[in-house]
Amino acid sequence: MDNRFDNFQDKRMLIFRELVKRAWNNDFNGDLNELVNDIKFKYGFKDEDKQFIADHIRVALGLDPNGEEEFFNEYNIATKLNRVKEPIVTKVEGVCEYCGENIEDNDCYNSCKYEAHVYKRNKGPIIENNKCLSCGKCVSSCSFGAIADKIEFIPVIEMLKDKDTDVYAAVAPSIVGQFGDDISMGQIRSALKLMGFKDMIEVALFADILTMKEAFEFDNLVKDKDDFFLTSCCCPVWINLVKKHYPDLFEHMSPSVSPMIASGRVMKELYDREIKVVFISPCIAKKAEAKDEELNGDIDFVLTYRELDEIFKAIDIDLKDLPKDEKDQASFGGRVYARTGGVSFSVKTVVNRIAPRRLIKFKSKKVDGVVDCKNLLDDLIDGKIDANFIEGMGCKGGCVGGPRTNIEVEKATKLVNEFGEDSLIMTPFDNMNAIKILKQLGLNHIENILKDNKVHNILKRQRSMKK
Repeated sequence: MDNRFDNFQDKRMLIFRELVKRAWNNDFNGDLNELVNDIKFKYGFKDEDKQFIADHIRVALGLDPNGEEEFFNEYNIATKLNRVKEPIVTKVEGVCEYCGENIEDNDCYNSCKYEAHVYKRNKGPIIENNKCLSCGKCVSSCSFGAIADKIEFIPVIEMLKDKDTDVYAAVAPSIVGQFGDDISMGQIRSALKLMGFKDMIEVALFADILTMKEAFEFDNLVKDKDDFFLTSCCCPVWINLVKKHYPDLFEHMSPSVSPMIASGRVMKELYDREIKVVFISPCIAKKAEAKDEELNGDIDFVLTYRELDEIFKAIDIDLKDLPKDEKDQASFGGRVYARTGGVSFSVKTVVNRIAPRRLIKFKSKKVDGVVDCKNLLDDLIDGKIDANFIEGMGCKGGCVGGPRTNIEVEKATKLVNEFGEDSLIMTPFDNMNAIKILKQLGLNHIENILKDNKVHNILKRQRSMKK
């Protein structure tokens, strides 16, 4: 292997940091050709690598790589994007030749754990987008940077600096601990406000709302021993797997949107449809979910924890020096959506409250990782699963195991559990923040959550009308 490309995942983030630093401070006038030369010199690349560097800058801008060494107005195009276009996961030419001849020995060969194999043909990998689950495993597995996910921050900079545009940060439940052991959620909120965000909202709050909805759905739909209910609506990898490859089982899937989509829809309904919502998580698949035709416009941009960490470094924000702007927005149940089994636990707490004398008891089966999800679905078809609430998560450990986390799964799981226990609100049913939001939407009685047309329309995947 050529060491100038070795461990390129880290170098790719350094390229992004250099781009953000210049864009944030307006000190390079959009001269990306100069940035290519700076990166080449700083990180030991060669003249022959300029096209490769340029394409990674394009991906960091949220644009498609095009194989050109020179830039032509791409920076201005990126700053004016209202949304980053698909595909999110893209191939960058010019590096596979350095990665060894025997494909079976390379990182990318078995990186995809389902049928959308990334495999070598001619000069590099082929991504079969019709099969791709957008899990991001191939991106994190390619140490040479031949496969990359587009980054969506450069357009956000312009919005953050525009005093007439309100931009909200909606953060996934797995964010706790991602930026340092002693960094509180309140300090992350302070950092985001310092950047220009109007506020930071816990998406776990919207997980609480969806938990109540799914609990009532379970109670309505699971009436005998052969009935079952599939979730988690929060994981687009799981949703894509079932929808694309198990259409008969998809009929049993919760019709709810994910907490991410719910956060965007509800905030735009209550505040102003012109606000912008940026979702922050460890998940590459969330970038693709936000661009689904059924969900277009609900979430404007998606950032990952790894990207946000580089942004903080680029613009010299030191979290430990910031005030702790703490808010208790979500319950224990909503916060543990971040790890495997969290959805099942949360829904069960509400089912036990609304239907304590059910004849058919809530019995869950939870699984994580694409291979194990597929095996569970196969067993479900064959009648081998003795459960009526099926929870699937595409990443090992759940969202805490996403491809763009900053800490290890075990540590993240521990911190998520502790953060959940710190909440003054035990279950979604006790979350007065969630109840208040539903009342603002016109729902005065929680037992009518499935009957209220407005709320039902906001929280389901296919809306009857797109406003």
